Amino acid sequence: MSVDARPLAGVVVFDRRDLNLLLRLYGQMVAANEWRDYAIDGLSDLAVFCVFRRSQDQPLYRIEKRPALASRQGAWSVIGQGGQILRRGHRLETVLKLFDRHRFRVVD
Repeated sequence: MSVDARPLAGVVVFDRRDLNLLLRLYGQMVAANEWRDYAIDGLSDLAVFCVFRRSQDQPLYRIEKRPALASRQGAWSVIGQGGQILRRGHRLETVLKLFDRHRFRVVD
């Protein structure tokens, strides 16, 4: 039996390059004891990468890819726990600089 790895038509997904960047950041934050769990979802209008301090909590951050916004403010955004947009941009690398260890620290 063969499993088809292609995404469903009309579903936004992360490509391999995006996942490499996201999982590299996740690994760094786990090593720094900041994050403990993550979730990935692909929907009709966006793909979401959520990170958690504890798996039963609300996500600390949602990193979203919305291709419909690519020509305006950028397809990528980081959204905080309260729903506020912390950073937007056209490139994932630029948006992920929000988590640069020297500029940012999670506080309980």
